[in-house]
Parts: sequence; structure tokens; C-alpha cells
Amino acid sequence: MGKERTYISDVEALNLSDKTISGASFSLYLFDKVKARIGEGFINLTNVSAGEETVKFQVTIAASGSPNSVAVSTSAPRTVSITVNSVPQGAALTVDGKAAGTTPKVVDVAIGKHMLGFEKEGFNPGKFPLEITSHDAPGGSVSYELGSAANDTIELRDGSVLTGDLISVSGMQVEIRIGGNAQTFDRNQVKRILLTERAPAPN
Repeated sequence: MGKERTYISDVEALNLSDKTISGASFSLYLFDKVKARIGEGFINLTNVSAGEETVKFQVTIAASGSPNSVAVSTSAPRTVSITVNSVPQGAALTVDGKAAGTTPKVVDVAIGKHMLGFEKEGFNPGKFPLEITSHDAPGGSVSYELGSAANDTIELRDGSVLTGDLISVSGMQVEIRIGGNAQTFDRNQVKRILLTERAPAPN
């Protein structure tokens, strides 16, 4: 395997049907000269109007080696497996309002925005917004802390532990306010997120 490189490709998608495409996902695979797959990317289309509407965009593809050919497949993963935990464990978990078991729990979450809910006797219920993109790999985890601690905790893969106020989480990055200053981290740098329940601000 060669060193991984990132390629950016210009793509045009044309809706030839007589119906609007509300959502569609595709995998884009790169192959070397001996037809070995060396990289992949993903394409997500939403709300493409009927009547041969053309959508132009760029796709980022990571590959190891020199690409020689490309193929498109409609078999892009529509769900991502993620471990959801809570502190303390044993909280009733809901995903978008539907019961999903008791933490810790491995759940398959569809690409898109979701709301995780946590309830445990003796603790205030909590909610956590989660966004999954086609670039997210299975095997990630998120943990929610039930209680009234003052700060969220972000544990990085290098062993660093940060405390502050979580601003947002996406498939690509995590933004946290530390000491009044917003800092952004690549999602791959983050090992675990511990969120705390806060009382609503008074009116």
C-alpha cells in the first residue's frame, strides 16, 4: 500500500427521472491498474428536482496508491454502528424518540441528524444532538453524563482531557468553548465526549 493521498473530483449528477430525488447515496471507488480497490468516497444527493436537473459539486476521495479507474455504486452504507454510553451506565436510551435499550448500547444510526435521549431514576433526563455523515466510520462512541457537573469533557486520542462547553458535533469536527474561547478539533482526534446536563437558564 502506498501513502494515502486525498483527491478532489468534480462531479455532475443528472436527474433523468420524472420524480424529485428526495435523498440518494452512492459510493465512489478508486482502483489501481491491477483492479485493486485503493480508495473510496461518498456522494449524497438531496432534493434534486425532476426534469433533468443537473447538480454540480466536488467529492473528496482518500486513496492509497495511484488511481487508474473509478466506479460508482449505490451500495453506500446508510447506517453507522455507534456505541452509546452514559455516566452512570444503565440509562434508558431513545434515538429520535424511539426506545433503543439501556446504555451501554450499540445502535445503528442512519446518516443524518438525530436526537439521543437518556433517562435514569434519580437523575435529570438529558438529550444529545448527534449528526452522522457518510464519511463516518462504524465503531465510534459517544457518552452522556447524567448529573449537574459544570463542564463537558472531551477526551482526545492522544490522552489529553479538555473541559469546557460543547458547542457542536458533526461527522467532521467537534467545537468546544474553553475559557471563553471556541476551539475546533478534527472528529478523528476525539476519542470520547462526556456531556453534562445543565439546568435551563432563567427567563
